[in-house]
Amino acid sequence: MLFSFLDQVRAAGVPVSLREFLSLLEGLQAGVCSFRTEDFYHFSRLVLVKDEAHFDRFDRAFGAYFKGIGLGGADDPAAAATIPEDWLRSLTQRVFTAEEKAAVEALGGFDKLMDTLRKRLAEQKGRHEGGNKWVGTRGTSPYGADGYNPEGVRIGQDGSRHRRAVKVWDQRVFRDLDGDQALGLRNLKVALRRLRRLAREGPADQLDLNGTLRATADNAGYLDIRMQAEMRNRMKILLFLDVGGSMDDHVKVCEDLFSAARSEFRHLEHFYFHNFVYDAVWKSNVRRGSEKIPLWDVLNKYGRDWRLIFVGDAHMAPYEIIEPGGSVEGWNEEAGRVWLERLLRQFPHHVWLNPVPKNEWQYGPSIQITERLLAGRMEPLTLEGIDQAARLLT
Repeated sequence: MLFSFLDQVRAAGVPVSLREFLSLLEGLQAGVCSFRTEDFYHFSRLVLVKDEAHFDRFDRAFGAYFKGIGLGGADDPAAAATIPEDWLRSLTQRVFTAEEKAAVEALGGFDKLMDTLRKRLAEQKGRHEGGNKWVGTRGTSPYGADGYNPEGVRIGQDGSRHRRAVKVWDQRVFRDLDGDQALGLRNLKVALRRLRRLAREGPADQLDLNGTLRATADNAGYLDIRMQAEMRNRMKILLFLDVGGSMDDHVKVCEDLFSAARSEFRHLEHFYFHNFVYDAVWKSNVRRGSEKIPLWDVLNKYGRDWRLIFVGDAHMAPYEIIEPGGSVEGWNEEAGRVWLERLLRQFPHHVWLNPVPKNEWQYGPSIQITERLLAGRMEPLTLEGIDQAARLLT
């Protein structure tokens, strides 16, 4: 049976080697994990998945393969019975009054809830709707969809309604870690950790365990405590953020990226621009008209060891890039592409992150022009895109 499971996981896009699959079988034979579905899920994911970016793909493959099967453990509710899809199909959505909600009592604790679910699945013979006991819909049972219970297991319902479920049958915890998904704050922090150049900086205020052991051994067993400085990220990042206009559609992900970058990098400088870089940038959008920073100052202040990251959709009229005076902010004596080329020469480690999906770039002439100027160093603002950007920057 597990050979077809291996095929299912590989078909979902998770790279799994035969050696890892054999390790899974060896672990099962040695009794490392029980035969409860949840235990097997965690153990198989630990053995087979090497990158958390693949957690969501593994979840989908696991759910598609084992849904309704169970693995036979005595504590596994899924082992008791398959839940037919039509049992969970709700024809209408029921609205409960406050009095009706107050009259419903909880079973009393997670163990009691799961033990009762196991019994219900073993006993239930048909579809139920509007009741208070069986797995069904529109009722006050602790199990099912589109009903109400102060403490239940949501089964067969796409989203939360009352936020009372203590367990979700088909929940995919790592959904937004898929490399093709848009990023959130947590995912961005995980992705940006790939951009690390660790070195010991600051006062020696941490115990150097290995150094202490070596020094103590060299000292004939007399304790010789050695201290060391903290490991810190020495990566230096210049972050250029496009604001306004079409970038208003991507404010949330840009805010998350900025927040994640500030928490990950001690050496971070940020600047704003609109549509394309010209002779000036700014650090405060409120004071953009009065406190602009000449781009020459940026070029002269920061050395070639700084990494340059642009964030923008590169969506504008092509003449804003290639023609003098093309800026919508004011008159620029030199074309935007001239200033971009100066930045690229000064900071050879650079990349452009674009929040627009990559399959839409072909429909934007300005995106294609920008990508050519960057010699292809443009990546989508996804987990895989940031991973590739990290490779380019390091």
